[in-house]
Amino acid sequence: MPSVKDGVAQLGGVASMAIDGSLAIRKGFPFGEFIEQCWFIAKVTVVPVILTSIPFGVIIALHAGSLARQIGAESHIGALMVLAVVRESAPVTTALLISGAGGSAMTADLGSRRIRSELDAMEVMGVDPIHRLVLPRLAAATLVALLLNGIVSAAGILGGWVMVVPFQGGTTGAYFSSFTELAQLWDFGQALIKAGIFGFLAAAISCHYGYTVKGGPKSVGDAVNRAVVLTFIILFFVNFIITALYFNLVPPKI
Repeated sequence: MPSVKDGVAQLGGVASMAIDGSLAIRKGFPFGEFIEQCWFIAKVTVVPVILTSIPFGVIIALHAGSLARQIGAESHIGALMVLAVVRESAPVTTALLISGAGGSAMTADLGSRRIRSELDAMEVMGVDPIHRLVLPRLAAATLVALLLNGIVSAAGILGGWVMVVPFQGGTTGAYFSSFTELAQLWDFGQALIKAGIFGFLAAAISCHYGYTVKGGPKSVGDAVNRAVVLTFIILFFVNFIITALYFNLVPPKI
């Protein structure tokens, strides 16, 4: 059974991987691998993230519409949707999909290379695996998370429109005109910061578990499972910290 010491050691390993991977940029930037990883992560996450965010928007609009009708504020549903989708739903959904689809593939890829001794062979040839393999994955996950965040926001707001206008009898004009009542530019900035941090953390955790695999193919599967679970836990914890800091540092729009 994992102990507290093991947990601290794993977190230390993730932090070390994140720092080493970031500092490896001093040796240059492998653009070829970076572009390949960006394409792969986007390819496996774009469709699932859209299909996930639209139902999220529908559910949020269903609850927001019910509450708005109770207090006589149907014309302000759009404002609630922007806050819920842009602030919270978009970056978290993006990070979970990147971790579940892209991150698991990173762990499996690096883990397979480890058990086949490919990483050891690279080190023997004088090629730094951290620089060649980890750095572009960290950068790619961060960039794709930033780009997907906008897609998720748009899809979530579209899902909210589907629920509010055709099904709840609202109007398109009222839905979109209320967007700026409560939202401000800092909300979108905070969402981008969250998405970038979440993408970077998901990649760092995935690379750490893949890079440190020991044993055979079963160890790779176990590493993928541990990486995804730990990513989910850390992302929700970090999300709470960033959100708490945001509410204390940025005054709400009045």
